Amino acid sequence: MTPWRRLSPDLSAAMRPQLAATVREVADALTEATPTLAEVENSKVERDVLTAVTVALERFLELVGTDEPALPPRSREVFTGLGAAEARENHGPEALLATFRLAARVMLRKACAALAEVRPVDTAELIDLSDAIHAYVDELTAASTDGFALQLREQAGEGDRRRHQLAELLLRGSAPASVVAAAAAGIGWRALDAVVPVVLPLEQARDARFRYGVDGVVVERVRDAVLLLRAGPRAARSQLTDALHGRGAVVGPALEWSLVPEGVRLAELAAGLVGPDRLTGPDQAPVFADDHLATLALRGEPGALAALSTHRLAPLAAVRATQRERLLETLHSWLMHWGSRADVSADLFVHPQTVSYRLKHLRELLGADLDNPATRFELLLVLASPGLAAGAPQPAP
Repeated sequence: MTPWRRLSPDLSAAMRPQLAATVREVADALTEATPTLAEVENSKVERDVLTAVTVALERFLELVGTDEPALPPRSREVFTGLGAAEARENHGPEALLATFRLAARVMLRKACAALAEVRPVDTAELIDLSDAIHAYVDELTAASTDGFALQLREQAGEGDRRRHQLAELLLRGSAPASVVAAAAAGIGWRALDAVVPVVLPLEQARDARFRYGVDGVVVERVRDAVLLLRAGPRAARSQLTDALHGRGAVVGPALEWSLVPEGVRLAELAAGLVGPDRLTGPDQAPVFADDHLATLALRGEPGALAALSTHRLAPLAAVRATQRERLLETLHSWLMHWGSRADVSADLFVHPQTVSYRLKHLRELLGADLDNPATRFELLLVLASPGLAAGAPQPAP
């Protein structure tokens, strides 16, 4: 037997004349007690609350003295829709549950007051009334919770679809900029500049999705997975070294979004250079393609040479084009002449003080890299390559 079966039929007759006032009182109490509702100045939200309260009270009065289920399909839709709306507004379920608890208290008080105006109410009837109202409100709560959960699943599915779409567009590399920008905005990326590709074993795909959340998108391929990270603190080398330790990861160079396919290819080539033993094992650090660009360039990989140029000449990106050309010319001569200022002066037909001034500026830009033999070799490799030095590629932001 349903809890409302034991209620006296005269409860409905006693409450109906006060139904409109009761709906308004319950709705006002809910709005006042629920911050997420009180802060929203929206006529639609107010109408939705009034509709839900009206449906709830009218249905409860229909149930009095019957064995009918709490909510027929049409009434249940009102409360599943209420839960779904809360999820769409990014509100947690706590406010919704508190709302129903408050509604139960107000309903019990109003029902008791309405009956007391007609006849005396004994203790047993009060207990039955309390049981019926709380059981009924539990059904309302269940319907709203179902709507909340269903909306979350739908949003998650739509989010996954959008993230997969962006990942596919980036891996393709040839999509129109407007299409890629719209796809990026669809997952909350306001700007899409540089992207860092990371090639991972297939079994690491799920962890990568969880670990990087909104900062990355993941595509699963036949034999591996590719994580595409937007440039930022979490894509920095120090962060990736810690986060990807022991995960068999190969990190490609940070390139503008249209060059993502080239970045993935360079990561794959770097993996081939180091071999599978370097990638397996819990103690293995991730492999960074940036460390192998010179080797790949010497093997005739044009993408590696372009990426190396972008990487090594990044500190000069903010310098004016004419000034950058003079600095690069001086740097090339300085590297070729093993640091002899006199030889650089003679080579470029400029005063030695001019050479000193330019070298001071280069040291301000490049810092300790000028003292690193490996870096100097990579700079010489870039500067000696036709077309890369004079028209130095603009580094990705």
